[in-house]
Amino acid sequence: MLATTVAGVVSITAAAIFSFTLLSKVVERMVSLSVGIMLSTSLLHALPEAFESQADARSLFATLLGGLLAFFMLEKLAILRHSHHHEGDGHHHHHGHDKREAGKAGWMILVGDGMHNFTDGILIAAAFLANPELGLVTGLAIIAHEIPQEIGDFIVLLNAGFTRTRAYVYNLLCSLMAIGGGVLGYFMLDRASGMIPYVLVFASSGFIYIAVSDLMPQMQRRATLKETVPQVLLIAVGVGLVLFLTRGH
Repeated sequence: MLATTVAGVVSITAAAIFSFTLLSKVVERMVSLSVGIMLSTSLLHALPEAFESQADARSLFATLLGGLLAFFMLEKLAILRHSHHHEGDGHHHHHGHDKREAGKAGWMILVGDGMHNFTDGILIAAAFLANPELGLVTGLAIIAHEIPQEIGDFIVLLNAGFTRTRAYVYNLLCSLMAIGGGVLGYFMLDRASGMIPYVLVFASSGFIYIAVSDLMPQMQRRATLKETVPQVLLIAVGVGLVLFLTRGH
């Protein structure tokens, strides 16, 4: 419960600070750090933990494949969800049409974010049940990837007419859905411990997909040596941080 609460509050608060003040430069740096943390958490810790269990390797690989495809479809739905008209787009709409459309997008963001945080809570619970150190780095990885995502959510909410305070409060309430997911996951997976390796693999598929499909392409758009060196260094910092937190396992 502490891990899910901290993960939610820290990511939302950091995203709010970055959105309202240091937005552009900090997001660029956070993306690189997130890649290092998410890939190393998945490939060096969560997946080995899952495959060291008694679960069938073919089933775990099938779960990994299914997870990657599931996250692809979720992203596809999110892209379709965010496709809406804007004022001045060349289409004729009655007065106030786009303001209402933006408002709908804001509420849809909050609903989707709440569901996402609920799932994150289940994943954190599964990680802690498998190994306390894994729970710690999973929470860290979730914070790292949530901050850039939450910054995007803040931008959508502000565009939808939410005040800064209202956007922060609603986002914070959505983040607390992770506590419900964590409690449910703890009791559900404690009784069905055989499911833990599959949840870990599914969580890893999400981290890998986000890092490789969303974050790394953003980094590739900045191809100069001056921009590449900090990216590589921050990826290394992310990997080193995970290795430090999981040393001995």
